[in-house]
Amino acid sequence: MSDALDTLRIGLISISDRASSGVYEDKGIPGLQDWLNRALRNPWEAVTRLIPDEQAQIEATLIELVDVQQCHLVFTTGGTGPAPRDVTPEATLAIADRELPGFGEQMRQISLRFVPTAILSRQVGVIRKQSLIVNLPGQPKAIAETLEGLKDAQGTVLASGIFAAIPYCVDLIGGPYIETHEAVCKAFRPKSALKKS
Repeated sequence: MSDALDTLRIGLISISDRASSGVYEDKGIPGLQDWLNRALRNPWEAVTRLIPDEQAQIEATLIELVDVQQCHLVFTTGGTGPAPRDVTPEATLAIADRELPGFGEQMRQISLRFVPTAILSRQVGVIRKQSLIVNLPGQPKAIAETLEGLKDAQGTVLASGIFAAIPYCVDLIGGPYIETHEAVCKAFRPKSALKKS
């Protein structure tokens, strides 16, 4: 019998002027919660925030979730396009210790299989202290595709989702050991990094 799995603390931030002011219902946070509930074997708790596209507020929220709330992982949704109010990447980079460009590159590769406008996305992944922060798309379908990746009808992986690399990344920055349900998303680690059961 393996040890009990660590409880994860995950920040979920939906960034939208209209959803935060009640014009329409936010779908980003519920989409993320649904996917994480299906994918994670670890128990986890969400720290959620729904905020407008204001760079100072985004920066303050990211700092709070990492420094005060001690989230191991933070996902944002929304605000990553080229419109003047889309400032999520700027806010994320402003509070980062280090950038991980591969996250943005892979998210765009996945989205380009569906829409040519994926090249307009400016999503980034960064590390702050011992937390990984990743900007995700705003729509639940795109969130799931980005995290999970794409498979053909036979189950062959066409494009790896970004979550496959997240557990090992969190290991490397000193966070808890994350395990996934392989039917949803198989976490990849080098053999030397696998925990003995």
